[in-house]
Amino acid sequence: MQNKQLKTIINAIIVCLMLAVVVWAFFWGKANGSMEATAWALVPPVIAIVLALVTKEVYSSLFVGILVGALFFSNFNLETAYVTLVQDGFIASLADSWNMGIIVFLVVLGIFVVLMNRAGGSAAYGNWAVKNIKGKKGAMLGTFGLGALIFVDDYFNCLTVGSVMRPVTDKFNISRAKLAYIIDATAAPICMIAPISSWAAAVAGVMSEDSDGFSLFIQAIPYNLYSLLTIAMVILICIWGLDFGPMKKHEANAAKGDLYTTPDRPYAGAAEEAVSKKGKVLDLVLPVVVLIAFCIAGLMYTGYQGGATNIIQAFSGCDAALGLSLGSILALVVTIVYYLCRRVLSFEEIMKAFPDGFKAMVPAIMILVFAWTLSGITGMLQADVFVEGVFANASQNLVGFVPALVFIIAVGLAFSTGTSWGTFGILLPIVVAISALDGNLLTMSIAACLAGAVCGDHCSPISDTTIMASSGAQCNHVNHVSTQLPYAMLVAGVSFVGYLAGGYIFKNAWLTLAFGLALLVGALFVIKKLQEKKAA
Repeated sequence: MQNKQLKTIINAIIVCLMLAVVVWAFFWGKANGSMEATAWALVPPVIAIVLALVTKEVYSSLFVGILVGALFFSNFNLETAYVTLVQDGFIASLADSWNMGIIVFLVVLGIFVVLMNRAGGSAAYGNWAVKNIKGKKGAMLGTFGLGALIFVDDYFNCLTVGSVMRPVTDKFNISRAKLAYIIDATAAPICMIAPISSWAAAVAGVMSEDSDGFSLFIQAIPYNLYSLLTIAMVILICIWGLDFGPMKKHEANAAKGDLYTTPDRPYAGAAEEAVSKKGKVLDLVLPVVVLIAFCIAGLMYTGYQGGATNIIQAFSGCDAALGLSLGSILALVVTIVYYLCRRVLSFEEIMKAFPDGFKAMVPAIMILVFAWTLSGITGMLQADVFVEGVFANASQNLVGFVPALVFIIAVGLAFSTGTSWGTFGILLPIVVAISALDGNLLTMSIAACLAGAVCGDHCSPISDTTIMASSGAQCNHVNHVSTQLPYAMLVAGVSFVGYLAGGYIFKNAWLTLAFGLALLVGALFVIKKLQEKKAA
């Protein structure tokens, strides 16, 4: 009871401090006239993130952050703030073609999941997996393996891996928070080191319009410490059965049958659907394979439509939102025809899956709309201009420190804005233009930017990838963020030390990576031994 009261007092103090910051901003804005391109531009997303972690209420926290951003942009003019909130905030985020493409893709994936469940494919796969996957460790490694195979796009990765592996992890009493972490840790980190992915193409396009950009991306892969060490960490904690922080409580509860820990069930009812008894494993595997193939084809199609003449250019110039929408809709049509021919579902049952699939994705869509709106208003406050100025001034006289500095700035920017693509889009041109960097230091700094962008995105509650990982695992979003944060922060700390050592000592990709891996293994080993000592 005392701990609960103390926690309530601490949360109240945090909320009061944030109110004090807003009051301070009011007087600062009135005195200086504009809050754009200043440190105040980063305050609204920070308020939203802190509130979400304190109150466990995602929607209201994001709305407060958006409201504060609108007040900052209008310099506390209530009429202008209200118009900004509605017109430049919510309406603009919903009118954006990229955002709507992602929403269409989400809805189609929701329908896919409902269809595969009702056709009996998920149940059949779950039964097969229970017979063939040996224990909890095998289920977690199987989830990781599937995530590693779907490396083309992180959105697609999160939702597909979640829908396929959720019945399996449930049978082995793996918490939804742990499933969400494994999904998230094998989405962006895998995509960021995969040469054939929408992420690799985007990075190459930002750095250079010719093949040099792609070549630099390839060279930077061994230096991408956060992505590589996150993958290593997932494997290690799966093999060792190691959990720490809030995740330990979630896993302990899951072992007793409570997969959620908290009462909130944002996707309740999905497991209670009528399931066809004719379902086979093929009824899940074939639609997923078709979906993967058609989504890759959709990405390639949009790239070639944009004027690409080869595969690299096609991925570099692809419209991921449109490509995934085109591929998923066509795959849905093929899947419907397949299920009708198999007679596992009637036409009426298939049509009922459409609204149910949409409803299943409403929580994810709501959070995404709020997150996009907050990101848009943060952009209107020119947070990117402020960060560019800080970076340009700080990097000139500390050449060996640049990779670590780039990593920290990228983490902060991605965490505050919820976008890794936006982060490396801002920072990469600055890094490449620093004349003092050459050879390994330039490559390491590029990799540090990409690693920091993934790390900040991985930690941020307003990141679309994090939101989709929660959706794919059907996990309470705040539960996912709070359980994942200690894991991500451990890898981030090791990566930072690795970049310091790489910039000043090793100046070699493989030595830096080996050093970072040794640090990570050592840290996890110490945590494991401390837990064993405490248990004894």
